[in-house]
Amino acid sequence: MIDWITPAIPLFKAAHIIGLVIWVGGLIALPLMLTRHDPEIPVDEYRMIRKASHLTYTMCVTPAAVVAVIAGTWLIFMREVFTPWLFAKLAFVALLVLAHAWIGHVVVKIGEEPGEHRAPHPSLPIAAVLLSALAILTLVLAKPTLGWILFPDWLTETRGGQLLFDVPSR
Repeated sequence: MIDWITPAIPLFKAAHIIGLVIWVGGLIALPLMLTRHDPEIPVDEYRMIRKASHLTYTMCVTPAAVVAVIAGTWLIFMREVFTPWLFAKLAFVALLVLAHAWIGHVVVKIGEEPGEHRAPHPSLPIAAVLLSALAILTLVLAKPTLGWILFPDWLTETRGGQLLFDVPSR
């Protein structure tokens, strides 16, 4: 690892954890906010609720997700963590991203079609978010060996090919 970047690792970890907490917290709060979208309420109140959920998604939850993913990606390379538990964690991060996209889709649909679209019951999106977040937390804290996962040879051995550019030596 590059010597000058080592002191930055705690800053990247802090950014990653803070981003993840805001991201997951927002993904839990948004389905609850979406239950307040009722076409029967007065137009001004509906507009206020719709605007609050839209701003929460676009100005808080999505930027926190971007920060968490970017900081986490940097941490993978800074700490040189290329182990099976990390790849399992990334699979659950992908599920969290899918939940994020689904909730965002619902926010947009409700904003565009207030009288025709209803939010799903909040238990399903919250369960998806909590399942992903708890699996990620478990994998990160336990760091299991997951030795029973077999990778194909082409993923575990060098291919002996030459890069298109010179690699500087340390």
